[in-house]
Amino acid sequence: MKLYYRKEGSGPAIVIVHGLYGSSDNWVNMGKKLGENHTVFMIDQRNHGRSPFADEHTFNAMKDDLAIFFETHHIEKATLLGHSMGGKTAMWFAADYPEKVEKLVIADIAPKNYLVQKEDSQYYLHHNILLAMQELDFSRIKKLNDVDDLLSEKIDDERIRKFLLKNVAKDKKTKQYSWRLNVDVLYDYLDEIISGVNRQWFEDRIPITSYPVIFIRGLRSNYIMDEDIPLIKEIYPEASIVDIPGAGHWLHAEKPNEFMEAVMRCC
Repeated sequence: MKLYYRKEGSGPAIVIVHGLYGSSDNWVNMGKKLGENHTVFMIDQRNHGRSPFADEHTFNAMKDDLAIFFETHHIEKATLLGHSMGGKTAMWFAADYPEKVEKLVIADIAPKNYLVQKEDSQYYLHHNILLAMQELDFSRIKKLNDVDDLLSEKIDDERIRKFLLKNVAKDKKTKQYSWRLNVDVLYDYLDEIISGVNRQWFEDRIPITSYPVIFIRGLRSNYIMDEDIPLIKEIYPEASIVDIPGAGHWLHAEKPNEFMEAVMRCC
């Protein structure tokens, strides 16, 4: 699969891998800043943004997409920065291709199976978001605010709706709005997205010490809890944990300056 990407700067390579509902668009400001001293590649993962849609959305497929991207763009070694779903893609790629990883920077996701917490917020949050996106009738949409109005019937959180609105595209010819996400496939593979890349996947690789690993977590997020740190240390015994007070799961959008500072210290 040929992934869409944005590129900034020159120097040692950094590859940024976005999370669920994200795209390279979300990382442009950070890419420009990091591009002052690095060559920064911001990709759109499959079924997101301007990259091709596919019938499969597994971490093995996303890892292979990333491997092809490295090969296509002659990236011998890079710092990998991955957020949420993209963080799991980055962890799995790094485990298979350690020789291509300078540093691994993971934003607000742990190498654990979040599906075992199905009664907790993560699974049902995303289940309800994707269901609301599937049910949205774009034939009723005349302007972008109409999307927000319809989503508000199912999604109370305004911050989430604003983030989702970044995935609405308007066809220049037909003037018809649509999702720039393969919503049906993401819904079908939600269990994989929530459960994939957990301790069991790393069973024959532990401990991983061949590249520095940094986890950045938002202290208002419940994706990396204090009780997850022993698991992280079991897989990555030399990993560093960086906390951002006041940040939730979309920490790069909620606390951009603090997140940028943390990443720049890592890179």
